[in-house]
Amino acid sequence: MSASELPQGLAAMPTNPLASAMSSMPSSLSTASAHSPARPTSPATPPAPTTPPSTRRRAARLPSSRAWLVCGQWAVTLLLCAFLIVPIVMSVLAGLTVNYFQGVASGLTLRWLVEVWTQYHASVFLSLEVAAATLAVTLVTGVPAGYALARSRTRFSRVVEELLVLPIALPGLASALALLVVYGGFTMFRMSVAFIVVGHVVFTLPFMVRAVAAVCAASDLRTLEEGAASLGASFFQRFFTIVLPNARPGIVAGALAVLTLSIGEFNLTWMLHTPETKTLPVGLADTYASLRIEVGSAYTILFFIMTMPLLVAMQWLGVDATGMRHVRNVRTSKRNAATPGDADDDTAEPAQAAPAAPVAQGTPQ
Repeated sequence: MSASELPQGLAAMPTNPLASAMSSMPSSLSTASAHSPARPTSPATPPAPTTPPSTRRRAARLPSSRAWLVCGQWAVTLLLCAFLIVPIVMSVLAGLTVNYFQGVASGLTLRWLVEVWTQYHASVFLSLEVAAATLAVTLVTGVPAGYALARSRTRFSRVVEELLVLPIALPGLASALALLVVYGGFTMFRMSVAFIVVGHVVFTLPFMVRAVAAVCAASDLRTLEEGAASLGASFFQRFFTIVLPNARPGIVAGALAVLTLSIGEFNLTWMLHTPETKTLPVGLADTYASLRIEVGSAYTILFFIMTMPLLVAMQWLGVDATGMRHVRNVRTSKRNAATPGDADDDTAEPAQAAPAAPVAQGTPQ
């Protein structure tokens, strides 16, 4: 039977099925790919710019400008600390060595400290008495003055405040000379310790007044006092129960500043003192001028023993002589308290606008 005589379906079948399947496979794949949805292709990322190895090494070695700034600040701080502390350390070592010119190699001793205490212990106690009396006077006069200046907002109060600060601007010798001109004619007063106390009060009172006034001005005492007065509290009750507790940070700061300044005051005391009223700084100057340098250095150690606890207390309590730190803290707390208050007001409005409860059935409207 010839191919023409075969049925039409059989004639169309290939003679080699495997070859025909292999030949038809690419066409089927192309047909399937044509009918399948196109897959999104990720955009080609441009190659990263290459940095030369020398540039990378240079960038790793050189610090940033911020690092240079921090290193510079530390260097300046350390140099200033060394400039101020090294002389103090050398003076302390001179007071503890047997011979200053030979240095520590000559040996350490407490002989000079014992000698200074034996000769000048009266000056030490006198300095403490003067500082305590000065503190008492400044507390009695400075706290009410600072409170009054904080409450008053007139121009006259500002003038009085500037006049109180005037002794700080003047040299201590000028203030002492003014006191001698006015009160030097009173012999008994001039020869007493009270004369030195008056001079120290004139010099240290502005520190107490400014510290208390700054704290009182930031505490909004006027509102608290008005509330207490509306409840029947008298002036003294308001002063001792409201003013003094709120002004305590300024009082503590001013008290520590007054004690430290009174113990270390030299210029004013040197003009006002007599042989019977020689305080610690005046005795220190005398030892450096007339005795061995080891004795003067031992006197310096004694002076540090008296003043360092006060300075440490100021740092430990976190007080400043001006009271401005408390002012900033109060302002920050008020600013933080205002934000939640606004939020509470916003949340309170919907509560006020809530509908009333429905009336129960059977009750009169």
